[in-house]
Amino acid sequence: MAVPSWLERLRAAGKTALVQDGKRKIHYLFEDGKEMAEEYDIKTGQLISRKWQEKNTLGGTGKWQVEVGEPTSPLLGALESELITESSSNPIFMRKDTLSSFQWRIRNLPYPKEVYSVSVEEEQRCCVIRTTNKKYYKKFSIPDLDRYHLPLDAAALSFTHANNTLIITYQKPKEILAAEEQLQKELKKIKAANSGDGDCKTQ
Repeated sequence: MAVPSWLERLRAAGKTALVQDGKRKIHYLFEDGKEMAEEYDIKTGQLISRKWQEKNTLGGTGKWQVEVGEPTSPLLGALESELITESSSNPIFMRKDTLSSFQWRIRNLPYPKEVYSVSVEEEQRCCVIRTTNKKYYKKFSIPDLDRYHLPLDAAALSFTHANNTLIITYQKPKEILAAEEQLQKELKKIKAANSGDGDCKTQ
């Protein structure tokens, strides 16, 4: 039996929608128990955040894992996490997409642009950031390409550096752009509950 495509899995998932603060929030419940929560800007259709939650080994709910959007602040967690918070000068890696590309930002990287190199490791299906001064090294995957079974393309990858932030851009392949367009049409058909606090007037 053929494995259902990612778009088919999204269609088959249980979905609820909420419109609040100028955002359309979609919650997906998959047949395997995994949950995904996405937030889109209502005006632009831009993905703002995507988080995942899986059942842990005891069947309870685990922590939400951020795939796209601001990383969860440790200050929001339990009290003891405040005692071991990361230094505010450490590099902060986060993904923040645009409509046409996947984009990652690494804050607190003060080195000039010529220090960095960003490459694609096709066999390992990941991108690698290296620095000539050996101060920073990072491997990261693009889950969207894995979900759609698409190859990584070195030509789609570029980067720039400004304000102590390394910005890496990967142009979305046409297959993903087409699938996202289809999904947006379907998400708009879901009857959204409004938050009732007057924010829904942005529609």
